[in-house]
Order: sequence, then C-alpha cells, then structure tokens
Amino acid sequence: MTGKTDFITMQVIRYAMEQIADEMGHTLVRTARSTVIKEIMDISCAVFDHKGRTIAQAHHAPMLLTGLEITMSRLLQEYPPGMLQDGDIIISNDPYMGGQHIMDVQLFAPVFFEGELVGYVGSLAHMVDMGGASPGGVAGGVNEIYLEGLRLPMVKLYKGYKEDKEIFGILQNNIRVPHVTLGDIRAMASCNYVGVRRLQDVFTKYGVETVQDATAMLMDYSERRMREGLQAIPDGTYTGVDYIDDDGLSDDPIKIQINIIKKGDGIKVNFDGTSKQVKGNINCPIATTYAGVYYTIICVVDPSVAANSGCYRPVKLDVEEGLIVNPRMPGAVASRTNTSQKIVEAMLKAFSTAIPDRVVAGSHGQISTCAFSSYDKKGRRFVYTEIQGGGAGARPTKDAREGQDSHLARFMNTPVEAAEMEFPVRVECYEFIPDTGGAGKFRGALSMRKDIRFLCDNVSFARYGDRQKFGPFGLFGGSEGAMGRFILNPGKPGEKRMRSKGLDTLQYDDVISLQLPGGGGYGNPLERDPELVKQDVLDGKISLATAKDTYGVILNPADLAVQQQATEQQRQEMGKIALK
Repeated sequence: MTGKTDFITMQVIRYAMEQIADEMGHTLVRTARSTVIKEIMDISCAVFDHKGRTIAQAHHAPMLLTGLEITMSRLLQEYPPGMLQDGDIIISNDPYMGGQHIMDVQLFAPVFFEGELVGYVGSLAHMVDMGGASPGGVAGGVNEIYLEGLRLPMVKLYKGYKEDKEIFGILQNNIRVPHVTLGDIRAMASCNYVGVRRLQDVFTKYGVETVQDATAMLMDYSERRMREGLQAIPDGTYTGVDYIDDDGLSDDPIKIQINIIKKGDGIKVNFDGTSKQVKGNINCPIATTYAGVYYTIICVVDPSVAANSGCYRPVKLDVEEGLIVNPRMPGAVASRTNTSQKIVEAMLKAFSTAIPDRVVAGSHGQISTCAFSSYDKKGRRFVYTEIQGGGAGARPTKDAREGQDSHLARFMNTPVEAAEMEFPVRVECYEFIPDTGGAGKFRGALSMRKDIRFLCDNVSFARYGDRQKFGPFGLFGGSEGAMGRFILNPGKPGEKRMRSKGLDTLQYDDVISLQLPGGGGYGNPLERDPELVKQDVLDGKISLATAKDTYGVILNPADLAVQQQATEQQRQEMGKIALK
C-alpha cells in the first residue's frame, strides 16, 4: 500500500466491489434451474484480491462467510498463479478442503488485467443432487462422507472459457437430475464470468495501484472498526452451551460449548467442553464453524462493518481436530447446519452476560432441509429441495421478526405456486402456529407449519431437522419457544411422528407436515405491555388462556378490552407465586 488513495476513493471502490458480488448473485439466481437457487437463494458470491483475501461478499447467505476464503487459501496451494490463465474456472465441493457440505458447489475464477493476476471471484450454491446414497444428499443419519455424494477435489471445470467435457461427463454420470444440476453449475460459471468482467472494469477505471491501495485500506478500516467495537465490551471469559438433539443414529444429545475470552481489542474463542465428532452426519466442517463464529462476533460488535478479511484479524480461534466442529475424515457432514446454528446460539448465550442489549433470545437454531424425489407423470426424475428455518428469537426492545429466517442462512422461502408448478405436490397448509412463540416482555416468533401432499408414488423423503427435543432458549425471564416436529398424515388414523433426521418413502396422497421450532422470549412476560398482549390475541398469535395464564392479562371476551384492575391483580398474584 502506497498511502496515496484517499478515504472517499476507498469507499467508492468498496461499493463497486460489493456491487460486483451482488450482480454475480443476481445473475446466478436469474439463470439457475432449481428452486433452491432461484427461489430460496441458497448462494453466495465474493470478490478476492490477488492474495486470496476477501474484499467483498454478496448480501446473501452469511453462513458462507469465510468458507470461500478458507477454500481460497487451499486453491492458492493447489493452483499457484502460474498454473492459471484467463477463462479458467476451478470447481470444488470437498468439505475437507475448506468447503461446506457436498451439496454446496464452489466455483472460482482468476481475474487478469493487462496480463497480471489481480484477483479472483467466487460463487457457491446448493445443488439439488450430487449423487450419493439418497436423492438430494440431505438424508440425516448417514455415517460417512462417501455416502453423501460425489466429492470433487479442486479441478479445472473450464479452461480458457471452454467446458472440460471429461469433468462434465463425470458429473453427468453421477447425478440423478443432470438437466438441473449441470444447468445450475453453468449458471454459476456465467456469474463468475460476469464477476471477471466487472472486476476488470474497475481496474481499467482506477488502475492496479489505486485499487490495491483502496482494498488494503478497506481491510485495515474494517479491522479498526472491529477493534474499536471490541474495546466497548467488558473484558472477561464468557461461556455458552447449547445442545443438538441427536446425530440421527443414536438418541444421545450432543453438546456445543463456546468459551469466549475477551481482552482489550482482541477476542479468542475455543470449544473446550464440546462433544467429539459423531457417527451421524451433523459434523460441522471447519469453514462453517469459522463462519458461525465470525458472523456472531460481527453481529454483536459492529453489524454495519464491511465484511472482509480485515474483520477477522482481531479474532483467534482454537478448534481441536476431532471435535464435532472440526471433524476428521471420513466424518459425514451433510447436516452440518444443525451444528453451525448451535454455535451461533451458544455464542449469543455467552455474550448475553456481557452485552445483554445486543443479543437476541434463542431462535429455531437449525435448518430443516428436506429432499423429495420420485418421477413425475412424464416419467422424468425430479428432486424437490425444501428448506425451512423457523422462529426468530425476541430482541431486547422488540418482538421477534415473524416469518423470517434468522442467523447464518437468511434464506427465502419457496413460494407455494413455484413448488406446485414444478413438482407433483400440493401445499395444503402454510401458516403460523398459535401459542408457539416464547413468552416474554418481548415475544419470540411463532412456529411455522407447511403441509405438503404428494401426487405421485414412491417418493423418497430425506431430511434433517433439529430443535425437536431442546426448545429455543429464552433470556432474562423469557420462556422457551416451541419445539418442532415432522408429522406424516396429520389428523388421519395413520398419523405418525417422523424422526427429525432420516430417509423414508412416501406414497401417493401422503401428507408430510413440517412444523418448525418457535423463538424464545426476552424478559419477564408479566412486564409485557397489556396492549401488545391484546394485539397478539386479535392477530391470533396467542389465545385468551395464554394471555391470562402466561402474561397475566385479563381481556373482556366480548370486545377484548384490557381489564386494568383485574390484570393488575392477576399479575400481582402470579408474581407472588413466582417468588415462592
């Protein structure tokens, strides 16, 4: 860095880089084949400098934060600059080479300007199928990575802007729906080439020296903001614990323990006390573990900071190999989000003792991912991937956000019309479940329910979910949110509760009801504004019985007016009982 670049130029180049990443993401969403990309937006795109450091990331899934960067460090080892040329694209999906899980495919392209390697662009997206033991690759309970799908080392998928037919042939031979997956991979390549051109435009406009000065200054600026934010947090050691229900093979709970050591303008995080890796596929690759830690620290320290490599410099991680958060081969990892979400939850619980006004109560703390596969009326194979989150946790001064994903993933939903148009299904119920948000001065979000009827036979139902044994935690007197559950044929004589993780077969006219966890409450429910309780009853979010028995609010059944004197008396009595 020469020091010649001014702050305004730095900011202009910063937003140019962020725009490149966002445009890459928009290109991918517009050109992809699968609903998991074009509707749910399970993607991320990023721009890197010539040393592989993150400059900017698209505003999509924070869960992929740092995952691309860790993979970049491996890419630089596998493909030093002299081995790359303009138009090359490297593909990889290996969780043990910095990847996420096998379903998340990563593509990277070098960027050359006037013959010099000046940076890289990268994209990551969830594929609906990559082969393996179960269609869709998300069956809980798989016991080794070899069963989870085709695992690619870093290889050149494109050479000088041309597809490598041999690699594409290997992919096509191992995928159940190549017309979808290969279309999505080609969409990723297109978005990478858009990124290459746009980054070259920035270098054309500003020159190599100015751009490199600006991006180095930007990383230093992000580091400085993070360190200033950390200084405002009291020094100390803070511990948070959360639990995963099970690994899909046994019924034993798995412990996640986060220990945060904050001193001055730096922070150290270790996982002492966390369970060892397990046989089931909830093991969490190191890239996703880093993402959970960095995401949470940025959220509580300075959520508006530019997310780049500078943000990570004040944070040191100590993650013992062989733990569930840093597994050894051949540990299976497809259901890693059951673990990564608990990393965030445990960190928020730890930070709640130091900075209670900057954290939220427990959320759904998992990602319920289901893959349904069979053949449609035309005899064509389909894989329908459905990703659901659940309820968000209440905030220090507000109720939880309703009907939105929270933490790490931040996915969109699959609209009913999109699913019914592409797959032989009918969505018969999509609603909030009353009385499922954790009670508190501020209420947790309600659980969501989605019932899907299948209009074809022999549908494989692969899934992983969680928070069906341990509810989302409340904070400072707030109650837990409701736990989730999966129900086959609800309300019928053959109604059956399904395991949260597994692989089963559904038949024609079967209905699967995905009922997701709610969110925890924040603060004492007896301190909730009675008018907010009344509004919740009017909105159908809580019942009259809950208003009385949980919040101590007495409403007139005729017009739901708050009966002030009766409410004060009820709350006094409930407060006395709570003290005993």
